[in-house]
Amino acid sequence: MRRSGLNYDLLLKWEREHVWHPFTPMKEWTGPDFEPLFLVGGKGAILWDIHGREYLDGNSSIWTNLHGHCHPLINAAIKEQLERFAHVSFLGTTHPLAAELAKNLTSLIPSGTLQRVFFSDNGSTAIEVALKIAFQYWQQNGFPNRKKFIAFSGAYHGDTAGASSIGDIPLFHDRFSEMHFPVYRVSSADELQTHESLLRGEIAGVVLEPIVQGVNRIFLWPRGMLRQVREICDCFGVFLILDEVLTGFGRTGRMFAFEHEGVVPDILCLAKGLTGGYLPLAATITNQRIYEGFLGEWHEGRSLFYGHSYTANALGCAAALANLKVFEEENTLQKVNELANFLSELLESLSEKCRFTKNFRQVGLIAGIDLNDEDGKPFPPLSRAGWRVCQAARKYGLLTRNIGDTVILIPPYCSTKEQLKKMVSAISRAAEECLMS
Repeated sequence: MRRSGLNYDLLLKWEREHVWHPFTPMKEWTGPDFEPLFLVGGKGAILWDIHGREYLDGNSSIWTNLHGHCHPLINAAIKEQLERFAHVSFLGTTHPLAAELAKNLTSLIPSGTLQRVFFSDNGSTAIEVALKIAFQYWQQNGFPNRKKFIAFSGAYHGDTAGASSIGDIPLFHDRFSEMHFPVYRVSSADELQTHESLLRGEIAGVVLEPIVQGVNRIFLWPRGMLRQVREICDCFGVFLILDEVLTGFGRTGRMFAFEHEGVVPDILCLAKGLTGGYLPLAATITNQRIYEGFLGEWHEGRSLFYGHSYTANALGCAAALANLKVFEEENTLQKVNELANFLSELLESLSEKCRFTKNFRQVGLIAGIDLNDEDGKPFPPLSRAGWRVCQAARKYGLLTRNIGDTVILIPPYCSTKEQLKKMVSAISRAAEECLMS
């Protein structure tokens, strides 16, 4: 089949013979009865495939896309930068967009708190940078025993070796445990408090996804928990590292999730929505104290010897600056909160009407909808209930993903109320279709 000059059969052949997808059972994907979804275009909250079928982007293209596809302001910013250059080295040179973006990012955070921005590529590398900064800081500033980290049960911080070391999702992390560095794990702020001796002498940093753990089936922390962790870190002089790769840039209704409890971390990790979902770019932002711990004469070797070829990529910086401009010009945070309230009403209605979706968790435009049988019991794992529902939802015009038997709904901020209705309706119809006994 041909559409817009694309040869579907040839593309399908190349796809099955040469491509390897993440988190994907490739034997099934490349099987003769499985039809991969080729996406070829998008506008706003809508994507369409090679056959011309339309879908609502219900997971914001793996939680990255904020303002919709082909936003004119972000498109124009990237095109304008392309007329200058696409990329230059950030080792030994700099460029105007990086300086402007660093200033704009720090201006979003309470004045005098986080002031230094280290750019990288994605969420995992933002975390890697944070871990190495914390580790190296203590080694060269008089506390060489502070070499370990405390992370939380159910955490997910990325897939590179360091980031996955502090993760705690068995499916993703257990098989790599022998290549991970040792980490202490706690399940609550109260449990963290019990590790007084560790916090006094061995811990370089405590790492936390504030307000909500995304990959842990949208697990919501108790209110006040983040503030309690901040107070514990302050008490023992330990760095608080917040992973806002998912929650940053408005997802929870505030620009950053830590604002909900009036705290500021020592190190903040950002990615995903930083460029509005356009290009890979990440930022690890620290306070001035940490930054000054790396200063010295060149021969002292106190520099952070870590970086990436595409650090502060100019096209990514252009997209990120335009992304922040959209927030200002379109009153995005107000829009997110209005949509979040409407989504909450839709999910309440869904839990009442659909026999398989009685439980959900939501904060801002982040929602997880649990699938259970008519008696409220979990489905057998081998039934793949969540996966089947997400596949069936495509017939009703929705693209989203599952984590186990939890359907994730994370829509773009440009979604209309009518589009949110269609997303929730698609989940309901797909669940009723797939899960009837």
